[in-house]
Amino acid sequence: MKKISAIICAYNEADTIQDVVTKVCDYFFDEVIVVNDGSTDKTDSILKEINDFHNFKYIALPENKGKGYAMATGIENASCEIIVFIDADLSNLKEEHFAQLITPVFNKEANMVLGQATETLINYKINPFKSFTGERALLKKDILPILEDIKSSNFGVETLINLYYQAQGKKVKYVMLAGLIHPTKFEKTTQLKALTEYFIEAHQIALIAFNNYKYVSKIVRNNLNKQ
Repeated sequence: MKKISAIICAYNEADTIQDVVTKVCDYFFDEVIVVNDGSTDKTDSILKEINDFHNFKYIALPENKGKGYAMATGIENASCEIIVFIDADLSNLKEEHFAQLITPVFNKEANMVLGQATETLINYKINPFKSFTGERALLKKDILPILEDIKSSNFGVETLINLYYQAQGKKVKYVMLAGLIHPTKFEKTTQLKALTEYFIEAHQIALIAFNNYKYVSKIVRNNLNKQ
């Protein structure tokens, strides 16, 4: 039976980190890894406190290295065959959400599963950014070939993974995580800071797509060959 590692990457998520980690640790994951990406708020002290009561591997990066680096660190420290990524800023996280992410990969119905929170600012049924979700499950062996690229991808990490999987002809499945709440940056910080962060992320995503044109061109060729 395949074993499952859950990876939670956090940067300044003191408001939600305890609840998310507790919910994940209470599930039947074989291993839980929490990567603190150089948080400057109370995230570190909260994680150290709850680590005495919950069984998870805690990795504290000395400085903020970016989302891609934190995810790659989690992958490097994962010992199981299936990896599930869970965002640290979620609310109303339930056991059925984990099952929805894991089951298609476990049953070989998909190579990667992307979970879309239904309680978002944009209607989840028409959300054009659903492929950027942080809730995803996949096989560790499938993602290892791009591990070094992931480290430097920062907020373009989801784009990089998505392009790679499409270029390799991997089967990707989307699932709706009913009731799951994932706040936007506008709900977590000031409007100006949110706009600035979105601009930076958009730039990083565009840069990843540009630097990985080999995947884009392969996807185009694959689609042409199907016609």
